[in-house]
Amino acid sequence: MSRELWWDGCVNVRDLGGLGRVRPRAVVRMEAPTTLSPTGWAAAWDYGIRTFVDLRHAEECDPDDAPRPPGITTVRVPLEPIGTPFYERWVPIDNLASPLYYPAMLAEHPEPVIAAVRAIATAAPGGVVIHCAGGKDRTGLVSLVLLTLAGATPEEITADYLITFERMAERYAALGYPDVLGKVSRILAEHGTTVEASLASTVAGLRMPGFLRDNGVTDAELAALRARLLSGT
Repeated sequence: MSRELWWDGCVNVRDLGGLGRVRPRAVVRMEAPTTLSPTGWAAAWDYGIRTFVDLRHAEECDPDDAPRPPGITTVRVPLEPIGTPFYERWVPIDNLASPLYYPAMLAEHPEPVIAAVRAIATAAPGGVVIHCAGGKDRTGLVSLVLLTLAGATPEEITADYLITFERMAERYAALGYPDVLGKVSRILAEHGTTVEASLASTVAGLRMPGFLRDNGVTDAELAALRARLLSGT
């Protein structure tokens, strides 16, 4: 079964199933579903999706082009800690648009990440979509946490992260950003690292399930997350 999904109106949709022990149809990552057509929403519904976890802030959220099907629940969990010293420090470094900020975010502001994980764990029966605007960095960070819990390798996590640059290339170019991967790579190079090394370092430093437990995830929530996410549970 291919992880690549094609929901009309969006271009960066993929199932995390098959990475580590993640079971298919449990969690899907994508860009904002704002541009899904009625056919695209029907495809998401038919795939079993019942909850969308939106990692954007309210001011980013444009109206959907087509109505969401009845029965779809949207949970908003703004991930970026806007207005904090952390945010003001990192915007000039990478605009929170590279993996460079991930370790600092997990160390200094784990609360919104935990809130997103909790929303996934406690969602109603059915598949869950996680998304931000482009489906790259905020979505990438939450995906990294889930995939690390599921035992995915750094190589799998990196390969999954890099897919977005290919899938979003035309949309980035239309917005005037023709080489986003090149820009991200240059930022990382200025700090002595690469996409691969940065993500691998984050995974290596993320103790699971200790990170979740240390930040307030209960035994019941962890059991619910594992039951939703993992095959063979």
